[in-house]
Amino acid sequence: MNDGSSVTQLVAALREELSRYSPGEKLPASRALVARHRVSPVTVSRALAALAAEGLVTTRPGAGAFRAPARRPARARGDVSWQELALTADPPVAAVDTGPRTADPAGVLATLAAPPPEVVDLGGGYPHATLRPERALAGALARAGRRPGTWSRPPVAGLAELRGWFARDIGGPAGRLDAADILVTAGGQSGLTTALRALAAPGSPVLVESPTYPGLLAVARAAGLRPVPVPLDADGVRTDLLADAFAATRARVFVCQPLFQNPTGAVLAPGRRAAVLDTARAAGAFVVEDDFARRLAHADAAPPPPPLAADDPDGVVVHVRSLTKAASPSLRVGALSARGPALERLRAVQVVDSLFVPRPLQETALELVGSPAWATHLRALAGALRDRRTAVLAALGGELPRLVPDRPPPGGYHLWLRLPDGTDEAAVAAGALRHGVAVAAGAPHFTAQPPAPHLRLSYAAAGAAQLPDGIQRLRRALAADPPGAEGG
Repeated sequence: MNDGSSVTQLVAALREELSRYSPGEKLPASRALVARHRVSPVTVSRALAALAAEGLVTTRPGAGAFRAPARRPARARGDVSWQELALTADPPVAAVDTGPRTADPAGVLATLAAPPPEVVDLGGGYPHATLRPERALAGALARAGRRPGTWSRPPVAGLAELRGWFARDIGGPAGRLDAADILVTAGGQSGLTTALRALAAPGSPVLVESPTYPGLLAVARAAGLRPVPVPLDADGVRTDLLADAFAATRARVFVCQPLFQNPTGAVLAPGRRAAVLDTARAAGAFVVEDDFARRLAHADAAPPPPPLAADDPDGVVVHVRSLTKAASPSLRVGALSARGPALERLRAVQVVDSLFVPRPLQETALELVGSPAWATHLRALAGALRDRRTAVLAALGGELPRLVPDRPPPGGYHLWLRLPDGTDEAAVAAGALRHGVAVAAGAPHFTAQPPAPHLRLSYAAAGAAQLPDGIQRLRRALAADPPGAEGG
């Protein structure tokens, strides 16, 4: 075993060696393991930690590592069948039938699942490692660890400095927001969960764009809400239909993504921005603005419009912002902005659910966004996303010209591909995986029957060099589908 051997390989080797030791017997010293397996001391330390976590060894500072005592026989499993009734039966006094009380994680897990290494990932929901500022993140984490009080309990609403940064980032130069209007959250998904649970009562309707982000639908249903679709087009949500939906349902919440909408990439047209706010205000409703893609504008895009929250003095908009997409899946730090009693409700729900966002993460986020490396990274990310979008569109033009979108989005990291009528999109997605490329079927993005078959194609999750090959594999999968989706 050489210096480049993985911790996993060493763990497997040591696990096999443990059979030769009696319970409580000491293992060779770390130096001996380094020499025998030709690995670094760090690798030995991590392997022993992994075995300790499995309960196979115990470590004693200054004494070494020992084989753990024999495990006790596993207890017989009890009968948990009673839970099926307990988790589905509503009390007889329930005024509204909200359906089974269950959380369906499929829409969220689809963005988190990592396909095998041999599969080109055109369906993932997070940018590839090469698009992350890993050196800047490491530096920020190290500096945060040296800050006084980093491991102390933070203020419930979040660190004042971080709340102030988010207020400036969301409110813009006009200064519509200040730190008092901000609640730090554990990323955008947590922010959406808090917003919907705080603003809508179980059993009530919530208006959503159609199509929309499947994770939003999962959040709404887990909160006992009824998602009601409002169609959108290339210019964003249809505001005429939004007014009709408010009137028909008496909903008090509308959730939208005005910038680089997921999955369509649409940007809410200037003429519709005021209409959304006016329509919600007339209905006495909130607009939950999911601004997940604010830092994902491409280098050749025009300056994006300000958030709806920046044009809202009356607290109609509850804004959700996160650093996760532009930084790292593990930097789960975001913010909610709101005004009035709504902010107090949001804060109460978050405190009950999770107490607060861990202070080390908040301190790391502060170090990151306050460093020159953050602006440098955002410029590099904008250029890389532009180049990836261009490469994928060129590959689609050569391999599947019928699927090239009419208006490719100038931001975000995905394309919404309309398939020919009659195409079984689920079969295409399954066939694509067999051909070595992962894509997302369109149906989970709709709350009702989809009006047409679609695929959502991400160009951020895979390595840049893999993108043309991924499109070629997709063409082969589509060519195998009978309705003639191969395009050309």
